[in-house]
Amino acid sequence: MGEALPAEVVEEIVARALAEDVGAGDITTEATIPEAARARAVILAKQEAVVAGLPLVAAVFQRLDPRVAVEPVSQDGGRVAPGDVVARLEGRARALLTGERTALNFLQHMSGVATLAARYAEAVEGTGARVLDTRKTIPGLRALDKYAVRMGGAHNHRMGLFDAVLIKDNHIRAAGGVSAAVERARAAAPEGAVVEVEAQNTAEVKEAVCSGADVILLDNMTPEEVKRAVALIAGRAKTEVSGGITLKTVRSYAECGVDYISVGEITHSARAVDFSLEFLERENG
Repeated sequence: MGEALPAEVVEEIVARALAEDVGAGDITTEATIPEAARARAVILAKQEAVVAGLPLVAAVFQRLDPRVAVEPVSQDGGRVAPGDVVARLEGRARALLTGERTALNFLQHMSGVATLAARYAEAVEGTGARVLDTRKTIPGLRALDKYAVRMGGAHNHRMGLFDAVLIKDNHIRAAGGVSAAVERARAAAPEGAVVEVEAQNTAEVKEAVCSGADVILLDNMTPEEVKRAVALIAGRAKTEVSGGITLKTVRSYAECGVDYISVGEITHSARAVDFSLEFLERENG
């Protein structure tokens, strides 16, 4: 399913999330629940989904109280049905109550991304095309969004502006054309860097091929236009399509023979998955 989330990333994001939600303290829980009270709880799935975010769930509760036990029953990348237990929790009731919303927020959002990514990946099975995410992520949470995409079985495009060359339409206009932009990128990019350039019509596709781009991004084209572009490129560069692609249309693009399909919807419009945290019992200590 791809690389795990770095522990330092999890800790930094969880710390920010708890600072935002808890602030100086959970005044409701502290007023109503004895400090020594203990409880057991479960996190339940309320719908079919692909799970992502369990490392964040554990980190939330253990940051509030390292003695809280978090036992995952499912795993990231696994599938759940309504009523399935995703994780079991045991520890101080205050910590479970205070961390509930933050933990569920991570789990619901990330599982939503993973679930939608899985639907796209399944839609292109057997075609040879790979579904990619984009940089259309929640600011500050890109590592989580891209991890969730991997858990769903889709793939990551570049992480940011720093790790790949992708020349888009405004770069081309500012540089004075496709060839000029690719030539400058070749001269300035790190050795071995893949150079990708966007093309929106046949003329730009031809220019992209002649410029020696490694990947040509066919943007906002119909499947028929993509087929013609792929035939014109004839294997001289990898091909990617993007722009307005949906679950209904993604397979028609995949069947055009492209290598990659990038879909912003996976991260910018994934619907949160419904989970709940349910207390099983309360023990007075």
